[in-house]
Amino acid sequence: MISYIRGELQETGTDFVVVENQGIGYLISVSASVVSALPALGSEVLLFTYFYKKEDILNLYGFLNREERNMFQLLLGVSGIGPKGALAILSTISVDDLRFAVLSGDAKTIAKAPGIGNKTAQKMVIELKDKLKLEEAFEQAMISERENVSFGQTAEIQNDAVQALAALGYRPTDALRAVRAVPITEGMTVEALLKASLKNIGR
Repeated sequence: MISYIRGELQETGTDFVVVENQGIGYLISVSASVVSALPALGSEVLLFTYFYKKEDILNLYGFLNREERNMFQLLLGVSGIGPKGALAILSTISVDDLRFAVLSGDAKTIAKAPGIGNKTAQKMVIELKDKLKLEEAFEQAMISERENVSFGQTAEIQNDAVQALAALGYRPTDALRAVRAVPITEGMTVEALLKASLKNIGR
């Protein structure tokens, strides 16, 4: 499998790019979020890739990072979701938000993706929930946000704060977003995080 392609960006479309490497132009299917993050034509780009083969279908899919590619592969493992549906989801929801939506059982957020109905979204939650962990989701979110705090400790207090908000009656997804919006400082307690998170609920 081709792990990644580095080359010159030659062309972009709504759902594809062409990257030239050593005289070969690679046509790569991508999500709308990838297209929006690309530099100007003629610039060098690096895309992590996934080669999809099924019967007479051969296609190369590109992603900005390994996390995005890994999520794409997880989505393909859900019955009823093909490459087109997986890209539609990643075009609508960030990888971090998608993790939190699955872990909190928020099928409504997932169903906002084009072509993904409530039934498919609920199926995704059921089939992926055991493959994702809340602590790891927080750690990945912090890595992407470049927070220089102890990942394990921070994920633990964030998890406790989310559970406390859920116990107060707030929707899990709203609780997750509110907690994530609070900058974590060294030595911050669950109580302090919970108090700060309550100010973000409903914003």
